[in-house]
Amino acid sequence: MLNTETPATQHASLDQYPTAQLVGVLVDDQFRAVEAVRAAGSRIATAVGAALPRMEAGGRLLYVGAGTSGRLGVLDSVELYPTFSWPRERAVALLAGGKDAMFVAVEGAEDDADQGAADIGRVGVGANDVVLLLAASGATPYVLGALRAARAAGALTIGFANNPDAPVTREAEIGITLDTGAEAISGSTRLKAGTSQKIALNTFSSALMVRLNKVYGNLMVDLKATNAKLVRRAIRLTSFATGADEAAARAVLEQCGYHVKVAIVALSKNIQVEQARALLETTRGSVRAALAR
Repeated sequence: MLNTETPATQHASLDQYPTAQLVGVLVDDQFRAVEAVRAAGSRIATAVGAALPRMEAGGRLLYVGAGTSGRLGVLDSVELYPTFSWPRERAVALLAGGKDAMFVAVEGAEDDADQGAADIGRVGVGANDVVLLLAASGATPYVLGALRAARAAGALTIGFANNPDAPVTREAEIGITLDTGAEAISGSTRLKAGTSQKIALNTFSSALMVRLNKVYGNLMVDLKATNAKLVRRAIRLTSFATGADEAAARAVLEQCGYHVKVAIVALSKNIQVEQARALLETTRGSVRAALAR
């Protein structure tokens, strides 16, 4: 039996616990998710290093999964645009059962390996693409079908699973095992197995974006100010990075479409917005390198 499906013997009477104890057990069990991702840290770093040149060459990130794993892939993909200005067309999520499966379980969709392969073909996966394959069991047919098609197309494949020696980690070029063990509620991998996948995806994509110069220091300087909250955040980040007051920061941000990177360079070097933008282009978007010139 898979680790993720094995009943947790220490909680055989879970349904009889007082509510406070029940909540405590469910919360405490989540710490295993952090431990599992920490143990996989070197593999995640390897994946970031392998993905970077493909992203620099114009490739895409593609997330493939079913059920909870697939929905976590969708979540990571959609957050890259507002957080890092990563183009929407370069973060593609493939979910077994299609878009409807984001909200309603599509029975049997995860068992269709041919559909996984067909979905990879439909989006035209190529050699510069990076395909992230997510499966708590590590053996979901839809995901394995997609994996094999992606490898055949020359893409970099990175497999995430919550069971050791799983097919998705064996067959991917880079396998990342998040060994979270048995769940407090047996077989419910939406619990700490899902948490570990969320942490691992956050870590992978955020580290990749840092390497792509989307961060200056630890400031999120390549965000898209798509709502009032993010407009305020852009102003605060620009003010913090440059020492300018908020009025001055807002004035420059308005000139450059609220592109924080450009505003920081323009204010710090006392140059025009267009000059700052051109300077950033010569440094591949690195604020630190632009300020050093």
